[in-house]
Amino acid sequence: MKIFGRRDNFTPVAAPTPEEGHELLLDGLAPVPEPEAAPRHVVPTQQSQVISQLRDRVLRQIDPTAAADLPMDALRRHLEQIIHAIANEERYEFSGREQISLADELASDMVGNGPLEPLLRDPEITDIMVNGPDLVYVERFGKLELTNIRFRDTAHIAMIAQKIVSRVGRRVDESSPMVDARLQDGSRVNVLFPPLAVDSPCISIRKFSRRRLSLSLMVENGTMTAGVARLLGIAARARLNVLISGGTGAGKTMLLNAMSQMIDRGERIVTIEDAAELQLQQRHVIRTETRPPNLEGNGQITQRDLLWNALRMRPDRIILGEVRGIEAFDMLQAMNTGHDGSMCTIHANTTRDALTRVENMVQMGQSSLPVRSIRQQIVGALDLIVQVERMHDGQRRVTQVSEVCNMEGDVITMNDCAVLEFDREDAQGRIVAHYKVSQARPAFLPRLEYHGLARSWLAALAEI
Repeated sequence: MKIFGRRDNFTPVAAPTPEEGHELLLDGLAPVPEPEAAPRHVVPTQQSQVISQLRDRVLRQIDPTAAADLPMDALRRHLEQIIHAIANEERYEFSGREQISLADELASDMVGNGPLEPLLRDPEITDIMVNGPDLVYVERFGKLELTNIRFRDTAHIAMIAQKIVSRVGRRVDESSPMVDARLQDGSRVNVLFPPLAVDSPCISIRKFSRRRLSLSLMVENGTMTAGVARLLGIAARARLNVLISGGTGAGKTMLLNAMSQMIDRGERIVTIEDAAELQLQQRHVIRTETRPPNLEGNGQITQRDLLWNALRMRPDRIILGEVRGIEAFDMLQAMNTGHDGSMCTIHANTTRDALTRVENMVQMGQSSLPVRSIRQQIVGALDLIVQVERMHDGQRRVTQVSEVCNMEGDVITMNDCAVLEFDREDAQGRIVAHYKVSQARPAFLPRLEYHGLARSWLAALAEI
């Protein structure tokens, strides 16, 4: 079966010619022009000074504590009244539309997320990246584009960033210039401050999807075929230990959320994350989140600490948002000691690379442990590795479903149950591909039989 990526906003663009002022390079390849943002309204200097003065006067008349308790609409109307009164008193040449715009800007700064508000409300945007006051990018349908959103200056970016992280009890400044946080809707936020960010404070937001994706919806989106979706659903239902691998923005968390819907609602689940973003549908879920050190450098709670604590909470399954360090050893131990059906994600390029990364992470904390012993634990713990990738046409796809089989000598053997193979690009630039399937009997077949799902697994392989 062939699958096609979706590319709703694709428009073919011809390469520039030498007559257009571009020097052709590398046998006809020309430099790619910078994408243009929507035209900005340039405010004259004098008018800009008036707006700045008006903004300062309004802020002096507002009690920040009282404003924080007001709904956004009520605060906006109150600000419009103040702005109108000051503009009349000072005889500012300030139109009604500009007054409303300033009131909206101030209200967003005070109780919202400043200029980011319209981007956060746009359902088509999946990522927001603030590189500087005039450089705000978004991702739509897997492609980056420059927006016409702007901040007043770098101090404005810093103010919004500090407000975001303070809501979840974190801080960001020169002494602590990197932080992960989340918005109230669950969107994941990363902030980088100077001196680490050379030109400007940077904000990166992975938006929370209001649409609860299921495996069937991911089939409709072109992420996988119905057969692959059935395999993953069976893996979750049969309590296989699953590692989801992929690059940044490949859709690892999205796939983990979709697979988690197949977990029995009677099971007790503990989730462990740096910034809570998982959207599990079950009621019996304990969500835990790491904590950074305080100003004195004390009180830090790591993923490893939460994992140790989770083992004392009688979990049926443990879901680790992302394994990235020495907690990999503890996760393997948990999988090997009765917590079947656990899931986690990892950054890696292939399913084989994912095994290597897990091995390296274990060695970071257990340097005296023999390599063979580590690999035996990996084989005993992991059943399935799922690779996801955001491909160059902007579509996210499941590219590998690999079984962790056994040891042959000192090498871990794997069986690729399904591998996506590239065929071609169609006329619209969308990738056309198919899955190559292995009919080998999986090593975890006894567990599938125990849950009555062995025939379903073999049928799903045939369906791919």
